[in-house]
Amino acid sequence: MSDNDITAEVVEPAADEAGTDEVRSAPAEDAALTEPSDAAGDDTDAGDDTEADEAGDDEASEDDEGPLDLEGEVAADYLEELLDIADLDGDIDTYVESGRAHVSILTDSDVLIGRDGEVLEALQELTRLAVLVDTGHRSRLMLDIGGHRERRRVILQELAADAIEEVKQTGEPVRLSPMNPFERKIVHDAVAAAGLFSESEGEEPQRRVVVMAED
Repeated sequence: MSDNDITAEVVEPAADEAGTDEVRSAPAEDAALTEPSDAAGDDTDAGDDTEADEAGDDEASEDDEGPLDLEGEVAADYLEELLDIADLDGDIDTYVESGRAHVSILTDSDVLIGRDGEVLEALQELTRLAVLVDTGHRSRLMLDIGGHRERRRVILQELAADAIEEVKQTGEPVRLSPMNPFERKIVHDAVAAAGLFSESEGEEPQRRVVVMAED
């Protein structure tokens, strides 16, 4: 499935459907809500992030800058060694934004992205683990490769806009195709900003967003 292979379909409301765990509301103050089941996993499993955790809207304090800079340095060293071992070219850029370390590999190759970003997601978890081993602290760093995440953000915002328009016209819920936590958070935020509601349903890796007119 390519970046553009995300589909939507109209569905009947299913308030009691198993696997549904969160309704996102329109007010701006609710934009940081997370899904309960994902949040629970985030506390116990370093590989299970919530939508809010992936998008990370909190501003970093001055006290946070030092540890986050260190996370970026450790991650950059780990990734540089990996690139050398794999004989791949790429420049590594690190910065701190929205309360987390960001690491980008600047490359024209999609080898480290993989189908639907699967390799990128796996590499991000390995990099977080490397930081944990080195610093003793769990990392929430975000890894991007070749601008993949930004391209996906644009596509998902367009997808959300289409679903929002369809819900407004028909009044019926629209179920989107499965997404990872980072992608679901983007859709939840777009729906809330438009004054509609959304929820996530199902289990990973088939967990998806449902957009609706009301909760």
